[in-house]
Amino acid sequence: MGQQASAPQPGTHIQVIGAGLSRTGTASFSAALEILLGGPIYHGGTQTLMGPPTEIISWKQILQKWLSGDHATTLALLQTRTAGYAAITDAPASQLVPELLELYPDSKVICTVRDPDAWVRSIQQVSSIVRLWFLGAVLLPLPGMRHFMGYNWLLQAQWDRIYRSRDVAWIYQLHLQWLREVVPPDRLVLYDVREGWEPLCRALGKEVPDVPFPRINDAQAVDRIAEYYIRRGLMRWAGILLAMVGLGGCWLLRK
Repeated sequence: MGQQASAPQPGTHIQVIGAGLSRTGTASFSAALEILLGGPIYHGGTQTLMGPPTEIISWKQILQKWLSGDHATTLALLQTRTAGYAAITDAPASQLVPELLELYPDSKVICTVRDPDAWVRSIQQVSSIVRLWFLGAVLLPLPGMRHFMGYNWLLQAQWDRIYRSRDVAWIYQLHLQWLREVVPPDRLVLYDVREGWEPLCRALGKEVPDVPFPRINDAQAVDRIAEYYIRRGLMRWAGILLAMVGLGGCWLLRK
């Protein structure tokens, strides 16, 4: 997961669709694409969590339309959300590959991969945070993040529709199988970020840049962001409670 949200650049269009599941090195992949493509990259996790409230709200709308089968509106909203970016990676775009290919037929589809067992352990870490019993209440006072639980529910519904399974041990392979069904073979590239620049540059027809390949630790980023929002939510609730106590005190003094 990246460090901050990217801003769209007018005139830029999607050249790469990142089809890899979350926790497959999508943050490092996004940083590398930004160097190679020379434009802003839309990393789903970073944009929805670190961007303005309009980001997560717009994805809720897109997912709702997708789940309802409203294809035309889904495409229209998706085009608006991705305008100005050179590539899009991470969820929920990695489950919207057919729609993105329809919008950007000349784009390359690159799926980041990693050891399946390691991916299962990593995604379970994320799930354990999302399932915290108090999370929804803590996030409620935060303008954008109050939508997070509903957004996460829609993501799960999207996964249910595509993979027809909630067995995390199988999702990784089911995702690869699904991609092979919806992406032409000559358009799909599997890429492990541990391999660095060369295979990625070869897939994109780019020269290897004279800079180190970016390495971003997704696990640490998720923990840090979760801690940040939980702390912010608790502080906001503390402020609300103090205000209520103050108002109550004023009311009692007037009596």
